[in-house]
Amino acid sequence: MAKNVHVTKKENGWSVKTAGSEKAVKITPTQKEAIAVGKSIAQNQKSELIIHRTDGKIREKNSYGNDSYPPKG
Repeated sequence: MAKNVHVTKKENGWSVKTAGSEKAVKITPTQKEAIAVGKSIAQNQKSELIIHRTDGKIREKNSYGNDSYPPKG
């Protein structure tokens, strides 16, 4: 199963990490760059990209997996 990709604020920039991983895939100076890296990883893994605000709250979610459309339920 593909792991979600998270973009979060760190002291030294923005971190791109896969869920459950201790180490960042990449640290970038800007959130925009981190989102671009995260989007590419999420598309390759057919997973979800979760973008966090500077306070840690979720700002946006983008799914690149095999979600059904329209959503069920």
